[in-house]
Amino acid sequence: MTEVAERISVIMDDIVTQHVDAIVNAANNSLLGGEGVDGAIHRAAGPKLLEECRKLGGCPTGEARITKGYSLPAKWVIHTVGPVWKGGMHGEEKMLYRAYQSSLELAHQYDIGSIAFPGISIGAYGFPVERAAGIAVRSVWDFLTEVKTIDEVILVCYNQIAFKMYSGALHNTANNVK
Repeated sequence: MTEVAERISVIMDDIVTQHVDAIVNAANNSLLGGEGVDGAIHRAAGPKLLEECRKLGGCPTGEARITKGYSLPAKWVIHTVGPVWKGGMHGEEKMLYRAYQSSLELAHQYDIGSIAFPGISIGAYGFPVERAAGIAVRSVWDFLTEVKTIDEVILVCYNQIAFKMYSGALHNTANNVK
């Protein structure tokens, strides 16, 4: 399983500056821009991203849609909608796992070799960071175990707390998978 660990990294940086084939947008259901990562990606990509997103008709929680990257360094933007945290008794963990899986399925379908994820649902959606980090790493790890076409997955953290949690989750997963 070392091969999977070598394909996943955690960094602290800005998602919109990543030089990868695709970045993932932690979007809302409308896909029409919003706060945090979503707003930053829309601003950096330019108005053509919003135009293309309007044609998609939104996206249900746990699913993903793909658009061009326009003015971003990344060729593609994969928009996924994570769950709003409601205490953990409403299937939030399953929906978050599915948001990562749906994004990776699109990456595989479009022959995307490198992809960068933000912390989905950990901002305005209130998902506890430590829990979200474990789910993110497990979802990516599970996918990369089965699919060999994605060479690099970067988990991009916006602050030191997220970086510590995602790095710890990756370390724990790598040490516990046999």
